[in-house]
Amino acid sequence: MNEVITAADSFRSLSSRPSMLPSNVPLLSAFLAFALAQFLKLFTTWFKEKRWDSRMMLGSGGMPSSHSATVSALAVAIGLQEGAGAPTFAIALVLACVVMYDASGVRLHAGRQAELLNQIVCELPPEHPVSNIRPLRDSLGHTPLQVAAGAGLGCFVAFLMSSPRGLYG
Repeated sequence: MNEVITAADSFRSLSSRPSMLPSNVPLLSAFLAFALAQFLKLFTTWFKEKRWDSRMMLGSGGMPSSHSATVSALAVAIGLQEGAGAPTFAIALVLACVVMYDASGVRLHAGRQAELLNQIVCELPPEHPVSNIRPLRDSLGHTPLQVAAGAGLGCFVAFLMSSPRGLYG
């Protein structure tokens, strides 16, 4: 009646459990695509403005869109792993579309409005009550090209991670 569990049995039990992080290709693809997009912003900013801006690694806006890269990698990795007919793929695809639409639509225009408001505030006389407010962040959204570049990066990362020769495929 009493079972004896040896150290070898407990080790086998632990090693047979699926590890959540290394085997979750969609999650790893999304994180890797986000990190790569943020890292690439250093170089695209330097290429465009001829200056290094390390704040771009932590900020929103810029080329490529890390939001688009993240959700694209997630959706493509889920599609490759579970198939295009899976409900989880449908959810991820709809999420990706909403995020990318928002990045190139609402957030882009909010950033342009912030830029205009900052310009207006700078032209106010110093005695005006709002002349001393901190400038609004104006790099909120993305151009359609930045969104497309982020989506392309995300797809590339998901294919790389899911391929038989990839890191986790």
